[in-house]
Amino acid sequence: MPRPFDSLRGQLVLLIVAALAAAQTISLWLFVDERGLAVRAALGFEAAGRAANVALLLEEAPESLHQAILRAANSPLVRFELADNPDVDHASHADGGAVEARVRGLLGGAEHREIRVELHEVEHGIPPMPHLVPEMAEMHLAMMKGELSAIEMQLSIALADGQWLNVGTRFEPPPLQWPWISIVSFGITAAIILVAACWFLLTRLTGPLLRVSHAADRFGRGETVDPLPLIGPSEVRGLTQTFNRMQERLTRFVADRTKLLAALGHDLRSPLTAMRVRAEMVEEDETRESLVASIEEMQEMVGSTLDFARGMASAEPSETVELRSYLEQLQADMINGFELDAADDAQARLRPQAMRRALRNIIENAQRYGGGARVSFRTDPGHVRILISDTGPGIPESELQQVFEPFFRLEKSRSRETGGTGLGLSIARTIIRAHGGDVALSNRAEGGLLATVTLPLEAANTPSREPSTAPERGAALAQNRP
Repeated sequence: MPRPFDSLRGQLVLLIVAALAAAQTISLWLFVDERGLAVRAALGFEAAGRAANVALLLEEAPESLHQAILRAANSPLVRFELADNPDVDHASHADGGAVEARVRGLLGGAEHREIRVELHEVEHGIPPMPHLVPEMAEMHLAMMKGELSAIEMQLSIALADGQWLNVGTRFEPPPLQWPWISIVSFGITAAIILVAACWFLLTRLTGPLLRVSHAADRFGRGETVDPLPLIGPSEVRGLTQTFNRMQERLTRFVADRTKLLAALGHDLRSPLTAMRVRAEMVEEDETRESLVASIEEMQEMVGSTLDFARGMASAEPSETVELRSYLEQLQADMINGFELDAADDAQARLRPQAMRRALRNIIENAQRYGGGARVSFRTDPGHVRILISDTGPGIPESELQQVFEPFFRLEKSRSRETGGTGLGLSIARTIIRAHGGDVALSNRAEGGLLATVTLPLEAANTPSREPSTAPERGAALAQNRP
């Protein structure tokens, strides 16, 4: 069973969703960071503005009102104090330049007034501000989710009477939060992109690719495949057009070769017949019998060549057959018969007459050279295997593949009594491969030869069509020659 993200469609969907999630995460992080910076800047400028106003008020008010002014200006977040010495004992840091400039501006551009600013970050785990009442401190902790980090600002402003106004404040950035509205927005955006755009585009991309894949599989099994429509992106259209051209060229090539072989076999029959007639006129018995035997062997070879050219697969429709019943019928039709072991059953989709010829050739080969044939079958994932075994001497390992070559014979005498023309296994393999399967030979450990015919279950699931393969079409044309 294919995994969900093995397909091109699944991988593209996963990539798009991952890209959207990454973009949303980065945008939310940037938004929260910018929001934090804005909040801190606003709080810093607000504290600086309050400090400048308090400084002006203290310089204009009588000394008796100074403490009252400080009490009124104090808040849980900002504390004001008058002292003889500044809390900030050094000039302003670069980070405090903006705060200092704001204070000077509010103080009327006092260029010679000394203003000192210190900003520093406070480590995590700090307690709430010391001036908060317990109730507000608890609320503050809850709001910050127990993770306090802050920037403290100390501001010292020199007053006209020589005293210093010391201001202390702390402002915490809000914690990183993921608002539900952002999550909902991401879900809606992803759904719209995937359904309205990506799914449509992916269908236009993967649909034609699947059609090309299925058409290539059917064409490889010898079925007729109509030219595929040119749809989808330009690259997919180019692939489809290339497949259509390849199919046309292969069909024409195989048909031309098949017609040539069939025509050659057909044209050889006339001179062979004439030679047979003349051979019968020879008076010497030994010479006449030798000539007749040679001519008959040539005629058999010509007939076998025609069978090989046709692939022994006439233009018959594919059918779904019960394999056990199919083999039992083949067993009954063969004169010598064979042993059949078929405990279970399986269905296969094949061209019955063509496959019958292929199996008959293999079984007869086992009967002729192996002393009998035993047939069984089993189903494996994706395949049906038909096993044909014998108890003969087997075949040398170096010749297990050569025996499928046309006109190759292990028995070198070329006698018709001891062997055929050497085309039986070639024809069988041609037919089986036309079904999308294959046949292999191997020597059994206990002695004898094992022929394994493998047919794909994909072929068994193909809808019934009028299979007219290139070899079949070429043979049919050759058969109609005068």
